[in-house]
Amino acid sequence: MPAVTQLDPTTTALVGRAVDALAGRTVAVLTGAGVSTDSGIPDYRGKGAPERTPMTVQQFLSSELARRRYWVGSHLGWRQFAAAAPNDGHQALADLERSECTSGVITQNVDGLHLRAGSRRVIELHGTMRRVACLQCGQVFDRRDLAARVEAENPWLRVDHDLPLGPDGDVAPDAVGEMTVPDCTVCGGVLKPDVVFFGEYIPAEKFREAEQILRASDALLVAGSSLVVNSGIRLVERARRRKLPVVIVNRGETRADARATVKIDAGTSEVLRAFAEMLPAAR
Repeated sequence: MPAVTQLDPTTTALVGRAVDALAGRTVAVLTGAGVSTDSGIPDYRGKGAPERTPMTVQQFLSSELARRRYWVGSHLGWRQFAAAAPNDGHQALADLERSECTSGVITQNVDGLHLRAGSRRVIELHGTMRRVACLQCGQVFDRRDLAARVEAENPWLRVDHDLPLGPDGDVAPDAVGEMTVPDCTVCGGVLKPDVVFFGEYIPAEKFREAEQILRASDALLVAGSSLVVNSGIRLVERARRRKLPVVIVNRGETRADARATVKIDAGTSEVLRAFAEMLPAAR
C-alpha cells in the first residue's frame, strides 16, 4: 500500500502490529496538539514549541493588564490560527469515520480542524476558539465577528506582526498598552474564548460525552498527545481497565507508553493515513 511503503521499516512493522490490534474493532480516537503540527500549529512540548506557559484562568480573571495582554496575543494569533487548513492526519480520521472504523474523535485541540476535515462526531474537550462567551450573562459571540470588532477598536493590530504562534492560537505580544479589550455588548461583562484555560476544569458534561464514545468502542487510538493533561490519561486508564487495545502514535514519550498495546514513535499524518488505508480492509 502506498502510504505504508513511505514509512521506515520499523514504523511499517509497528503499523502492522497496530492494525492487527485494531482490526475488526470500533475505535475511539483521542487527539492532541501533535495532530495539528502539520497544519502549522505548534504543540506544547515538541520541537519548535514556544518556551512559555499559556495564561492561567486565575491570571485572566484577576488582572485587567493580563486580559489586555491575552487579547493582543489571542487576536494576532487568531489570524494564523483561522487560516490553518486540515492536514492529511485530520483527513485520514474523517475517512476512518466514513468507513465506520471509528466511533468518534475526542480532541484536546481547540482549532476545529477535525470538523473542517469532515469528521462528524467530535468532542472538543477543551472547547473551541470559534466562540467567545460572556462570563456574566452567558451571551455567545462568533469569533470572526469579535475579531472584526477588535480591529475596528484597535487599528494598530491590523499591522502585520511576525511573532511565533502558540498551540492555542495566541502569540506573545510585544505591546499591550493601547489595547482596548472587548466587552460584552449585552451586559458589559468580561469576554473569554470558549476554551478551557490552564487551571480550569473540563466541564463534567463534556467529559461524559467523551466517556460515551469510549464506552461505545472496543479499542482506543491516541494520536499526537503526550497525555500530560489529566483528561487524556483518565480515558486511557478507563480503556486499560476494560482491557481494550490501546495504540499510541506520538513523537516522543507519553505518560501511557507502558500501558500501550502498540506505541508508534512517528508523525501522525503518515501513520493515520496508513491506518485509513489498511483498517477498512481488515474489518
